[in-house]
Amino acid sequence: MAATKVFRIRMITRGAIKRLALLLAVFITCLGWGYWSMIRMPGQTYRGALPPLTAAQSALGDALKRDVDELAERIGERNLNRYESLTAAAQFIEASLADAGYDVERQEYEVAGRTCVNIEAEIPGERREDEIVIVGAHYDSVYGCPGANDNASGVAATLAVARAFVGQDLARTLRLVFFVNEEPPYFQTQRMGSWVYARRCRQRGENIVAMISLETIGYYRDEKGSQRYPFPIGLAYPSTGNFIAFVGNYSSRRLVRQVVGSFRHHARFPCEGGAIPGFVPGIGWSDHWAFWQEGYPAMMVTDTAPFRYPHYHQPTDTPDKLNYDRMARVVEGLTAVIEDLTTPADSNRRNP
Repeated sequence: MAATKVFRIRMITRGAIKRLALLLAVFITCLGWGYWSMIRMPGQTYRGALPPLTAAQSALGDALKRDVDELAERIGERNLNRYESLTAAAQFIEASLADAGYDVERQEYEVAGRTCVNIEAEIPGERREDEIVIVGAHYDSVYGCPGANDNASGVAATLAVARAFVGQDLARTLRLVFFVNEEPPYFQTQRMGSWVYARRCRQRGENIVAMISLETIGYYRDEKGSQRYPFPIGLAYPSTGNFIAFVGNYSSRRLVRQVVGSFRHHARFPCEGGAIPGFVPGIGWSDHWAFWQEGYPAMMVTDTAPFRYPHYHQPTDTPDKLNYDRMARVVEGLTAVIEDLTTPADSNRRNP
């Protein structure tokens, strides 16, 4: 009788171990599949020496530098503590868009008794005008910082994209939007400019099919160990900070994959991409986060900011720290990506 009980206990124990091992194997498989689905991107990133700059890229680099110098050097720190400078930055952006041929729209709202402004220019789509692609950047800087990389670089890039698309026939509507109050203390609050804007989009029932936030895109390093990441992201990405990153949350994974695939097809410049849960530090650190709150697909283009840039949110974030030749290559590639988004291959077909 005792031997029978021992035998049954052994059989139960062996069965429990097998079930536990099976569950563990399933868990590891699911975890691995989930991680792979977040980081796996179409195409191959560019490797090797960068080709010589073309004349167009050189001219673009000069234009990017002029705009960064205007914002970060002549105007300088720009936020509600430096309201005159914040207003000057908005006026510079509006004048630049008007000079390029755009009608400029302003979205005004009040914070602490002062008028804050989101700035918008639009090219209506010709065949699928109800589908909207937004490219945007915030033009304020954090307190005590001239904000050359964060985020005059993104503003300059968005202005360059605006100039590149003037007069083009697009299937989808393209909006170029410049947001106020991205930086603390308004970051991820109801007074963040991009959230004010995204809420209005949702209230109007607008069909935003893609939002791309250009955030801190001007700093690159070729030394190994120059790139850091929040754990465990670094297990799958390079340790050299010479690439541009495309980042979204998991809900925006289709957009991230589309953008990465397009950039790798058009640009001869290293890039990495990931559709990563938004709670991972850094993934939601820009205006794309606001569009997630309203249920829109959105992503960020970035040099990874504090995970690479030693002058992040410092008084030393000045125009001389940026690499305008590499910025030009990135912006040229982004322009091709945006053309793919705004005039997709099926643009003559009705949406299902």
